[in-house]
Amino acid sequence: MSKLHIDSITKTFGTKKILQDVYLSCETGKIIGLFGSNGSGKSTLFQIIFGTLKGETQFIKFDTVILNNQWDRKNRISYLPQYSFLPKNSKIKNLINLFCNKENSEKLHNLELIHPFLNETPKNLSTGEQRIIEVLLIIHSKSDFILLDEPFHSLSPKIATELKKIIKEISKEKGFIISDHNYQDVLDISDEIYLISNTYVRKIKDIKELQLFKYLPKSI
Repeated sequence: MSKLHIDSITKTFGTKKILQDVYLSCETGKIIGLFGSNGSGKSTLFQIIFGTLKGETQFIKFDTVILNNQWDRKNRISYLPQYSFLPKNSKIKNLINLFCNKENSEKLHNLELIHPFLNETPKNLSTGEQRIIEVLLIIHSKSDFILLDEPFHSLSPKIATELKKIIKEISKEKGFIISDHNYQDVLDISDEIYLISNTYVRKIKDIKELQLFKYLPKSI
């Protein structure tokens, strides 16, 4: 079992403080759900954990190794951003071999969910279809920890259900931190849930607490 330890993260943009003394931890075999309203700092936190953004203060450790730069995170942390990142003119079957090692490439080629797209290029796919490919590529990377920002965006309920099953299966060996406005999809598969509220991250017990902190309306 490996552990990702995230501590003392503070980030300010201009005069606006986004994150303050954020602490979070995740172990392989566990799925963490992360909630927060638009602009609360979820994507900022993911980028700091992944290493593409620096906090004013931060301490990120993989087991006993302190992660100081992007190279330290290689094969340890993979990140699905909200925006599309696939090369538009490359066939999906070629992208699989580019993103994944041989073992994970074989697993991915055997998934029924990806079969219809293997000979397609991203430019010919819908937003939802591209999202399916992006999520599958990231979760089948070699990394022990996977950060997913809006993985269920633009997906039909049926596809989202299939994807949740795959994530749950892979989480036996990897650790996940997942954020999505489709909160029920995140709740369905999360072992623990957290909320970014007023620059702090707090652990949440259930939907009632999400309502208490005004992330969800009381009427749901």
